[in-house]
Amino acid sequence: MSASPDAAPTTRLPAAILWDMDGTIIDSEPYWMTAERELVERFGLTWTSEDAIQLVGQALPTSAAILQRHGIDLSVREIIDTLTRRVVEQCAAGVPWRPGARELLAEARELGIPCALVTMSEGPFAEVVLAQMPAGAFQAVVTGDRVAQGKPAPDAYELGFLELSETAPGLAKDECVAIEDSWPGYCSATSAGLTTVAVPLHAALPEGEVRIEWDGLEGRTCADLGRALTP
Repeated sequence: MSASPDAAPTTRLPAAILWDMDGTIIDSEPYWMTAERELVERFGLTWTSEDAIQLVGQALPTSAAILQRHGIDLSVREIIDTLTRRVVEQCAAGVPWRPGARELLAEARELGIPCALVTMSEGPFAEVVLAQMPAGAFQAVVTGDRVAQGKPAPDAYELGFLELSETAPGLAKDECVAIEDSWPGYCSATSAGLTTVAVPLHAALPEGEVRIEWDGLEGRTCADLGRALTP
């Protein structure tokens, strides 16, 4: 039996949501920038806001290599560990949530929409953030230390989708939405074949690119994410 012409259209919801963390769920980029500046100043060098912006969204080994070229005489591993420890220290007093992120996560959980966290932060920092979220917020967690190539390569989102598929058989990429704040993250998600909503914060995305871009997550719903999917 066909629906009547006056029937309300069925709301399309994403089958799954894949979330970036730094700059998307939490406004932790200032913490990373502080950690970078303090490390650079230890070597008697300067670190400008322009220097810091180029690291937003990058994989930590990439950021460490940039810092080495800037004059930091430490190994990639030492740089990553130093930055991560300092960011964890700053988050000890509380995680700086982006407005609307927790509410959207809560709605996804209520609706039974599986979620994956796909972050370039490593496990120790991700665990600090996850500990302050409701249990079961994510059905998969991919951190930067779990993939051979970080963002903008697609590896992290490919792994996130694969692990969600194990909990939701039959999941298709064209039914899923990723949420990203940075250009490396946006490129990673789209190159993995995911519809991606951009919510830039500290670094503007390149102009002229055709994309779905919101000014934030406050007031946004899972139905809004569903509308981002190609009909």
